[in-house]
Amino acid sequence: MKNQVQLITYVDRFGGTTLQQLQALLEGPLKGVFGGVHLLPFFHKIDGADAGFDPIDHTRVDDRLGSWSDIQQLTQTADVMADVIVNHMSSESPQFLDYSAKGSASEFDGLFLTMSSVFPKGATEADLLAIYRPRPGMPFTVTTLANGERRLLWTTFTPQQIDIDVNTAAGQAYLESILQKLSQSGVTMVRLDAVGYAIKKAGTNCFMMPETFEFIRSFAKRGRELGLEVLVEIHAYYKRQMEIAKQVDWVYDFALPPLVLHALEFGRCAPLRAWLDQRPRNAITVLDTHDGIGIIDIGADAANREQHPGLVPPEELDELVERMHRNSQGQSRQATGAAASNLDLYQVNCTFFDALGRNESAYLVARAIQFFVPGVPQVYYVGLLAGENDMALLARTQVGRDINRHYYDHDEVLKALDKPVVVRLLDLIRLRNTHPAFQGQFQHASTADHLMTLTWTAANAHARLEVDLARQTGAIFFSGATQEECMVLQS
Repeated sequence: MKNQVQLITYVDRFGGTTLQQLQALLEGPLKGVFGGVHLLPFFHKIDGADAGFDPIDHTRVDDRLGSWSDIQQLTQTADVMADVIVNHMSSESPQFLDYSAKGSASEFDGLFLTMSSVFPKGATEADLLAIYRPRPGMPFTVTTLANGERRLLWTTFTPQQIDIDVNTAAGQAYLESILQKLSQSGVTMVRLDAVGYAIKKAGTNCFMMPETFEFIRSFAKRGRELGLEVLVEIHAYYKRQMEIAKQVDWVYDFALPPLVLHALEFGRCAPLRAWLDQRPRNAITVLDTHDGIGIIDIGADAANREQHPGLVPPEELDELVERMHRNSQGQSRQATGAAASNLDLYQVNCTFFDALGRNESAYLVARAIQFFVPGVPQVYYVGLLAGENDMALLARTQVGRDINRHYYDHDEVLKALDKPVVVRLLDLIRLRNTHPAFQGQFQHASTADHLMTLTWTAANAHARLEVDLARQTGAIFFSGATQEECMVLQS
């Protein structure tokens, strides 16, 4: 992966509805801005129960977006990352429909997890309560198959997303077919979606167990054999991320977004700097994604809060959530937790720009911190355009995360690219992509808790970010052709 800023976007929500239109945008107004692009699920079909994360056919491009030849064409412009949804597939998939019709006579019998396949001797109340859940309720859906049989299917997320047994021959063949197709189409990087839930075992919490780590190691090894780098997506206690980072190519730094918000809201850098001292370096840095802003990533370990505290005190974490709600004029509260369906227990649904109260200076400071932290930065399409909460889409779908999943048509994108805050953000991206200092060594310092300096040096090149968190202002000083130059972080 290039050490340059990457874009993460849906194909049909950023300036058009097809892969060809997206490529035209990247080769036109955004030419040279991004070193790569992560395409959120573009498989058949993109508008199921979970915005493409419930694929009917993971080896087929949704016809409305284009074809595999369009993917191959895009890879000539930018490095392309795609998702491998390892935990589940759609209840409309050919495999599940065959199993539903034939039951034990289906060639896919055993591919789909049921309660009895994990708990063949039955489960106690304690067994069920021990299962780690990203959402309320039990991970099961009572289903009557087409052949009349009733099953208690394992459904970690929604009833339409049926969990698969990745240890069966059918499960392994299914995942292998996905890797093969992506590799053949020029994709160079894959993200393992929901992989923390991929292994289930009686008597455990069924999340990030030793067996899960072994599965990740094995899957990453196979990906590398096919020329694919592997990014693992896990929202969990921050020390788990550090463990995962040792075993894969890349992990997300999901602790960074709430820590940056915390630093700007509370005007002090101690928790953020403590994280910089221990975080993995093989990280993709983000402030926003297609999901919400993670809270669990800097909180205490739910399994043992006393012995495993979070990166910020619990009372400050609670206050941070409240400040996000206040900064967004209460909009994020309408999209978070029990206020909306398809909810997550550990995220606040809000655009990052709105989480900062649409303060343009604070937003540019936050992006500068992201770009200076070691790792490869990834910018979400809504964040690129300093997007605001889409309350109309939220009202229409009643899906909390849709507040941050706006559909931009081409004219909207062009208009947004002219906004002063976006123009400054693009300048910042270009500096991060091209300045030689970012290929060198990193260090951070603080002369007071509200002041923070992040510095990169390489040979005679340097780039230094100076931030006043109390004022939510900052500036970048960097070596130019003949003298030091300065970029003030305001629009």
